[in-house]
Amino acid sequence: MKIIGLIGGMSWESTAIYYRRLNEEVRRRRGGLYSAEIVLRSLDFTRIVALQHLGDWDGAADILAAAAQQLEAMGASMVLICTNTMHKVAEQVQRAITIPLLHITDPTARAVCAGGCQRPLLLATRYTMEQNFYLDRLRQQHGLSPVIPCEPDRALIHDIIFDELCRGVIHEESRATYRAVIARGIARGADSVILGCTEIGLLIGPADCPVPLFDSTTLHADAALDACL
Repeated sequence: MKIIGLIGGMSWESTAIYYRRLNEEVRRRRGGLYSAEIVLRSLDFTRIVALQHLGDWDGAADILAAAAQQLEAMGASMVLICTNTMHKVAEQVQRAITIPLLHITDPTARAVCAGGCQRPLLLATRYTMEQNFYLDRLRQQHGLSPVIPCEPDRALIHDIIFDELCRGVIHEESRATYRAVIARGIARGADSVILGCTEIGLLIGPADCPVPLFDSTTLHADAALDACL
């Protein structure tokens, strides 16, 4: 198979999911002792979070672009940014390399469409829920009409991601909070749910959701294997 390049560490909790998913899927598809060929550049998340808080997305883009260039130099045939939020700088990263960057929104949106859904509730960081880089791609390139949680719910979702999930902390009350947010989204017309942050799958899954649920992390990893096997 071709080599997959991962820009991870944002947070490493979800990067570990990518690594496991890629290898489990290669073994499932090929059997035996096959495993994925991966090169990983894992960043210090503290640096990235500080730049996010400052609104210095150009500074963050420079760091991710340099990481992508390192992955290309190591033989990667494509690059994945292992976080939804940092796809805000996906275009700058793609311009820095000659190999393709697989955008996380695309396989996620294709799965939503294939499932016959149109109005997915987007659960993600504030950056992803409130800025246009992700929402516009869902709308303009895939024809979806995403539902965004109300402001108090956005705050709850964001804080649980950064204060708990990125730190490897799982609380049952947070799972109940996410279930309640989903119920309110469905009441507003959502017909499905996008886990638009790579850590959320650590907390909730299909059993927590009465409508179709689409996990961007696993969909992103699987799409990379479709291209590289």
